[in-house]
Amino acid sequence: MENKRKRTHRTVFEKWFLNNRFSIILVNILLFFLIIWVFNKISFVLNPAWLFFSAILPPLLLAVIQYYIMNPLVDILEKKLKVPRVLTIVVLFIIVIAILIWIINTLIPIAQGQINALIKNWPHIWNDSTNAVQEALRDPRLHSVKSNLQSMVDNAQKTLFRSGQDAFNTTLGNITSAVNIITMVGMTLLTAPFILFFMLKDGHQLRPYITKFAPQRWQESFSKLLYDINYALASYIRGQITVAFWVGVMFSIGYTVVGLPYGLALAILAGFMNLIPYFGTFIAFIPALAISIMSSTSMLIKVLVVFMIEQTIESRLISPLVMGNKLEMHPITTILVLIGASSVWGLWGVIFGIPIYAILKIIVSRVYNYYRRESEVFDDEDIDLASPTTGESENKK
Repeated sequence: MENKRKRTHRTVFEKWFLNNRFSIILVNILLFFLIIWVFNKISFVLNPAWLFFSAILPPLLLAVIQYYIMNPLVDILEKKLKVPRVLTIVVLFIIVIAILIWIINTLIPIAQGQINALIKNWPHIWNDSTNAVQEALRDPRLHSVKSNLQSMVDNAQKTLFRSGQDAFNTTLGNITSAVNIITMVGMTLLTAPFILFFMLKDGHQLRPYITKFAPQRWQESFSKLLYDINYALASYIRGQITVAFWVGVMFSIGYTVVGLPYGLALAILAGFMNLIPYFGTFIAFIPALAISIMSSTSMLIKVLVVFMIEQTIESRLISPLVMGNKLEMHPITTILVLIGASSVWGLWGVIFGIPIYAILKIIVSRVYNYYRRESEVFDDEDIDLASPTTGESENKK
């Protein structure tokens, strides 16, 4: 390697192609699109694999989410209190079953009644709220913005009506798909607990097992890569679920205190929608805003106060404590990822876009840093900047 670096005379091929950054970047881009083209041509071979993967994905995904929630407690009890993992897992399963029974018997009947009433009365609520907005716009001082707001309300009403009609027609025209969905949900609920049990029991052995398949000289770095990916996923899943839970709790308390109709159903909706970063809470706030407008001006003010208090507590206390900046993503990057992923994969892209981006970011950054250290394309100064360990070792010397 040192002899190669000392060479001063290089051929045109070495200078402009072999050791030229721009040429290497173009070659890598070409190879990337070539791989995509090849996979597109052999898609008929990959279709069975995709069908198999899509069949096992729902129970596996549900088990993984529950694993990241329950595994820290299992590890703590095993390492600090020497409690066998199997005993802890069985006790956790019993506790979860008891909580589910309590929710089914207590919360679900209340929430179900409010949700059914909200769905039944939503057209009237929307009409009454739009009428209230139109009544407010009759003020001569708002005449300049009346036409714009009126068009926005009409467009939103048409969009909601068209979306609801399309969904209703699709549901009626796809009975087979509905049966398949019910079957998939049933199989997921039946198989996910078994997958979760063995993941909690043997999941800590998975990383050493996978690492053994890597070459000997890459096993340490490959194990670190798997650790970073696991840490990023665990941080994101635990953080999002924890924040969503407390958002639902805060809205349920706030809506109950101010006496907002359908408060529990709206709070549950806000908790679920909070799984979508940045936009979820605001989307879930639209029904609450419409209902408060329909009720009275004082109710609208109370709901706005509840929303401001919730946003303050979430942004200043809960999110920094729970999430922090573990994914090291700038807010602009997060928003762009959400917009791009939603346009490509819809709702699934909104939910899984950020964790997939975090995994790809870890993999690409590690591959790039390895390439900078090993390639002759970068000079010594670039290599020192790319590898922090080099500077540390030199300081130690």
